[in-house]
Amino acid sequence: MAERRTETLHTEAQGIDLRAPEAVLRVLAQGQAEAANAVVAAIPSIAKAAETAARSLAGGGRIAYAAAGSSGLMALADGLELPGTFGIPPERIVILIAGGAANFHELANGAEDDTDLARADVAGAQIGAGDCLIALSASGTTPYALGAVREAARRGAVTVGIANNPGAPLLDIADVPVLIETPAEVIAGSTRMGAATAQKIALNMMSTLMAIHLGHVHDGYMINLRPDNVKLKDRAARIVAAIAGCAPDAAAELLARSGGSVKAAILMASGAQDAADAERLLQSAGQRLRPALAMIEGSKSSNHGGAKPPKQGECK
Repeated sequence: MAERRTETLHTEAQGIDLRAPEAVLRVLAQGQAEAANAVVAAIPSIAKAAETAARSLAGGGRIAYAAAGSSGLMALADGLELPGTFGIPPERIVILIAGGAANFHELANGAEDDTDLARADVAGAQIGAGDCLIALSASGTTPYALGAVREAARRGAVTVGIANNPGAPLLDIADVPVLIETPAEVIAGSTRMGAATAQKIALNMMSTLMAIHLGHVHDGYMINLRPDNVKLKDRAARIVAAIAGCAPDAAAELLARSGGSVKAAILMASGAQDAADAERLLQSAGQRLRPALAMIEGSKSSNHGGAKPPKQGECK
């Protein structure tokens, strides 16, 4: 049986309603910090979850999130940001929240107990072989999350379970269990606080490492971002300029010629003949920029006995 740590009373909570506002906030801040620190112990399992999700995407499958309540909101935030940040196509991401769109007006608490709904949602999304389903539940006992994992597994998907209570059923049934053992909540049972904070951190870590596995990060730059607004177009140009060593206006021109592909623009700045040649190099390198750049450098060395890198502000 799962230890219900998320329901126990925090040691600093006694008399909290009698304290000065600043004192209350210090306790709350400390509770958040303690929850965040709990993620460190989960790093090995988060790493395995990231590798599992990356394998599904690399193989042509999808990643799906399934959760209820605050955990559902954490899943929603992570999943919705993946296309813009890392260029993962939206059709490769599925987000299942108990109660659906009604949660955007009021969290549908009753839906979290509906295992039939979970099974129907997984079936409706056609989750199956090649896909990876990530289920979240602070308690690790939420029927919706458990039902989603069981149905996804039955249909051939690999599953990840993220929970905050040791011994939780969700951790027992998931292929990749991730225990984030957060301390008691300052407000007992209010897992929108510490547990949700820790889940958000874990999801940030997992999806970022997943993107690194897929070749979408280079020296800390998001090189597969989708530049679909003014801010992101400017960011994309600055990334190309920083990695390729050219001026921002030249980088912007290369981005236009590459159809907005940061990776292709960098390769064009580094010696690729055109966007088609850059895409060919990326295909050969498994969409990873560093080995694609190495191919260009190798070609320069073999054809010209070594070529000088472009000067700052120049692009080839």
